[in-house]
Amino acid sequence: MNDSAPWVNPLRDPDDLRLPRIAGPCTIILFGVTGDLARKKLLPAIYDLANRGLLPPNFGLIGFGRRDWSDEYFANWAKEHVQKTCRTPFRESTWNQLAGGIRFAKGTFDDTQAFVNLSHTLNDLDRERNTHGNHAFYLSIPPSAFPIVAQQLAKSGLTQSRQGAWRRVIIEKPFGHDLQSAEALDRTITSVFDPDSIFRIDHYLGKETVQNLMAMRFSNMLFEPIWNNHYVDHVQITMAEDMGIGSRAGYYDGIGAARDVIQNHLIQLMAITAMDEPVDFTARNVHYEKAKVLSAVRLPKNLALHTARGQYAEGWQGQEHVPGYLQEEGIGPDSHTETYAAIKLWIDNWRWAGVPFYLRTGKRLGKRVTEIAIVFKPAPHLPFTANATQEHGPNEIVFRIQPDEGITLRFGSKVPGSTMEVRDVNMDFSYGNSFTEASPEAYERLILDVLLGEPPLFPTTEEVNLSWKILDPIEKFWATQGQPEQYPSGTWGPKSADEMMAHDHRAWRLP
Repeated sequence: MNDSAPWVNPLRDPDDLRLPRIAGPCTIILFGVTGDLARKKLLPAIYDLANRGLLPPNFGLIGFGRRDWSDEYFANWAKEHVQKTCRTPFRESTWNQLAGGIRFAKGTFDDTQAFVNLSHTLNDLDRERNTHGNHAFYLSIPPSAFPIVAQQLAKSGLTQSRQGAWRRVIIEKPFGHDLQSAEALDRTITSVFDPDSIFRIDHYLGKETVQNLMAMRFSNMLFEPIWNNHYVDHVQITMAEDMGIGSRAGYYDGIGAARDVIQNHLIQLMAITAMDEPVDFTARNVHYEKAKVLSAVRLPKNLALHTARGQYAEGWQGQEHVPGYLQEEGIGPDSHTETYAAIKLWIDNWRWAGVPFYLRTGKRLGKRVTEIAIVFKPAPHLPFTANATQEHGPNEIVFRIQPDEGITLRFGSKVPGSTMEVRDVNMDFSYGNSFTEASPEAYERLILDVLLGEPPLFPTTEEVNLSWKILDPIEKFWATQGQPEQYPSGTWGPKSADEMMAHDHRAWRLP
């Protein structure tokens, strides 16, 4: 076999959907392997891919960290965490196959010799596992460490591949903290890796419901004709968490809800909701349509009226009394970091002119839920008495992204009986009830796409920069406003968020 030739599965017909997409020979190098993300998401996702038969036998995994661990100790440590959180059943045979390619590379990011040693470990693993020299570097590390790691990878020759092999880098959010830092980060990464080899992970884009949004819109004549300003009154995109910051004070304080969630997750969800039909679902054409939407976004003139921010105060989360943000360990008593953010945006194009998009996110809210709600205009005429329709609200299509993935259609129906009374009812589609196979975790899909070199679900540099252009003026305005408004834990946010909607004669949905 020619090791330099790209690997192609000889048994797979790309047009036969019965056959799975299987990654070719390769190695993933995990930086930050002992962190929460790697332990709880990445290692279990890699195992689940292997358990589903989507990783090749000649697959390697190298963890890079400061611990003084042997390969065997690291493999046992990884196994322990995989067993706790893997989605598919744990099988010793699957793990043993994976464990044969697991290695640990000790070092710190500023230690040049550690990267030389990593290069030797990779070369040895390439020979032992016949991985064809294909390497994916997963930077599950703080953004401040990206430049030094990128420079070390380049200096040690790890970014250079022989003919026919590939090198890819996977970057976790945040992609900078404003437009200027995002552009600087991009210059650093693109100086080392080819732009087509850079994969920016937004795990929300790997969720089944997000992908189903595009499938539902563009495969059904039922929805697309009404997906515009003639019929849609407004759109609400919500990501609510019932948890506080936990142990993330060092990361979260100074970042806040808008930079942590709106800049990436919610603006991406808005772009997918509002985009026009792409020519096809190749990365180039999907990114083109999303960028068109983001470049058409306009901020309201009065940011004081049309944005809101807050900090959770102590209160009751269910039956548990919880501390406020300023009482959390590691948070200063004068912190101005918001834990709740809501903004209103316009999209100035033919399809969406005049339709407001409301984006909100927060911690310590009433429940954990992420959803996209398309709220339609009222019927132009209702031939009923006022009493007959007093329990009838606007029609809605709601995409439930988590925790119960599915779609809800809300519409009016007659209540059984001798009188004409119209009441809202729901028609539900649930993945759990409609398909026998459980939805894979988002990281399974995204890691597999990286290994396959398929980038449609990964934000481009242009999309990242456009999203910062949207958020930066809001952040600058908030920086002049002092302390965020306090809201009790377990509620749905600060009063200013409700006032923001009331000003437009609308209200937030209660998920």
